Amino acid sequence: MKHPDIQDQLAGLDFEALQARIQQVSPREVQRTLGRERLRPRDVALLVSPAAAEQLDQLCARAAAITEQRFGRVMQLYAPLYLSSECTNRCAYCGFACDTDIPRRSLSVEEAVDNARVLHAEGFRQLLLVTGEAPRSYGVDRIEEVVRALEPLFDSISIEIFPMDTGDYSRLAAAGVDGLVLYQETYHRGFYQRVHLGGRKTDYGWRLDGPHRGGLAGYRSLGLGVLLGLAPWRTDVLALALHAAWLQRRHWRSRVAVSFPRLVHSERGFTASHTVSDSELIQAMVALRLVLPDAEIVLSTREPATLRDRLVGCCVTRMSAGSRTSPGGYLSDDPGEQFQAQDTRPPAEVARMLTKRGIDPVWKDMDRSFRT
Repeated sequence: MKHPDIQDQLAGLDFEALQARIQQVSPREVQRTLGRERLRPRDVALLVSPAAAEQLDQLCARAAAITEQRFGRVMQLYAPLYLSSECTNRCAYCGFACDTDIPRRSLSVEEAVDNARVLHAEGFRQLLLVTGEAPRSYGVDRIEEVVRALEPLFDSISIEIFPMDTGDYSRLAAAGVDGLVLYQETYHRGFYQRVHLGGRKTDYGWRLDGPHRGGLAGYRSLGLGVLLGLAPWRTDVLALALHAAWLQRRHWRSRVAVSFPRLVHSERGFTASHTVSDSELIQAMVALRLVLPDAEIVLSTREPATLRDRLVGCCVTRMSAGSRTSPGGYLSDDPGEQFQAQDTRPPAEVARMLTKRGIDPVWKDMDRSFRT
């Protein structure tokens, strides 16, 4: 069976017309949608509407019931390990952009292992490796070395790096990587071009197809996301739902995860043109839970502790904790963060919070032996 191309599917969206339609959704339409047992990805257009915001408590209750039914009362915990702040992209909002005057640092294999041991001692067995996008200075060869050195310590290793072809994704899979995270940032092509001013990241289509190439390489987890604040959030969330649903159909052996980081602060002084409130963020997350009941929903330390605690037991299934967003940050206070974490609690404190709320913290959901 031939699967429609995701680029063709998204190219057919008229974002402006969708935005206008979403504003016109009535409470009756929302209720009629919620009356159905199974919702479709396109129903996100109704669930993120202002009319649906008036029924947010009902949306949250239904999302919580689905989350518990599908995932139980557990929360996966992971930590990011930044390997390099070198980047050749010129993104208007990013602290790692190539024209930003920050100290650049790239970890050696030994330095990466030393920082990772700190996370291992805190209990983490799921690790996310992050780099800027500079494949010539910190490319697949170095990343493969790091993965092979860390593989004995961690049961699950994911990557959030530059988009690669299927061959290189397969190469890292053979080294021990089982998860890919690649945010489109925004699905609105016009806004995308407006904030991606130079470097390979200007290629919208190459980035959009990255998770598909990861699926072809056999990755167990495929992570998507939008950086809320770059474009109108409601239509971005709709496009994210369509992309995630397409990946679920095309790569049914892989688990799809979605994330909703908000642009709060930028080292470049960039101001979000489409700010998203706490209640709007919650609405976006529960909408995705209702239409994608089996998707992981991820919440990072970009968000403040009070909001993260509020979302426990609602729709989130995976959280980072104790994050440092500069290379070597777990052993030093080097400057040059990609962004400032809002929730600065140590991992043990986050785990205690979860336990008090009747949620079991899960430090790993994979065993290395399964990969063989």
